[in-house]
Amino acid sequence: MIGESETMERSSTGTVDAQEPPRAGLGAVIINADDWGRTVETTDRTLDCVKAGAVSSVSAMVFMADSARSAVIAKENDVDTGLHLNFTTVLDAPNCPANLRKHQERIGRFLLLQRYTRVLYHPGLARSFEYVVAAQLAEYERLYGCAPRRIDGHHHMHLCANVMYGKLIPEGTIVRRNHSFQPGEKSVVNRIYRGFLDGQLVRRHRMVDGFFILPPVEPQSRLAGIFALAEHSIIEIETHPIDDEDYFYLMGDELKRCLGAAKVARRYVLRSDLNPGDGKESA
Repeated sequence: MIGESETMERSSTGTVDAQEPPRAGLGAVIINADDWGRTVETTDRTLDCVKAGAVSSVSAMVFMADSARSAVIAKENDVDTGLHLNFTTVLDAPNCPANLRKHQERIGRFLLLQRYTRVLYHPGLARSFEYVVAAQLAEYERLYGCAPRRIDGHHHMHLCANVMYGKLIPEGTIVRRNHSFQPGEKSVVNRIYRGFLDGQLVRRHRMVDGFFILPPVEPQSRLAGIFALAEHSIIEIETHPIDDEDYFYLMGDELKRCLGAAKVARRYVLRSDLNPGDGKESA
């Protein structure tokens, strides 16, 4: 169900925004690996984690060095993929059109100018944003044989003003929400702005209840508290297996110990994908 978000404060673990009231046992931990297809090493390390059951799903980059190979690997290994929109890292695939690269580089220069430019709508770049998003959507469909069910952004730029107010992500798509934080971790203004963005997202898109990043993996109590939310909430955790801290944590025993009673979902799931009462994915 898509509706206004309901905020629930968790004094020891963070703030989780639920789109519908929480229900005990109806939750999940999604560990999603970003940058699938960016490089051969990134894809291979991520695949290790998928095969180990430590990663639920991946966000795939298109027009990158390993995009074509990684799409084949995803289909061969039934890897759950979404589109990782990229406005800020050079498109380095041999098949990337020169004009697309030029428009993407213009966007990147603007977004990386300083940390607050992403909240500013740039009318002069409106057509560039439309073109770059449409091209990446089309390339994902060409590589994977279907439109992406789920979309997020490299450096979280899918939440920039031109994408949000231009309504460039297809309505009904699953979209990554803003980060969830511990109480007092961010300023009131920051929280208000992020809450406003999530309120806009939930009107057009589907989202999980909370979103966190994997590192730092110490102290263990931080991740244990986040995993505990999965008893009643759908939690996404972003990871980058190309980073040693993430990779060795996911491939080692600490993850299993820290999960407690929770388990890593087999795919990217929403509440509607779970069987009521048992917290398990529908067949």
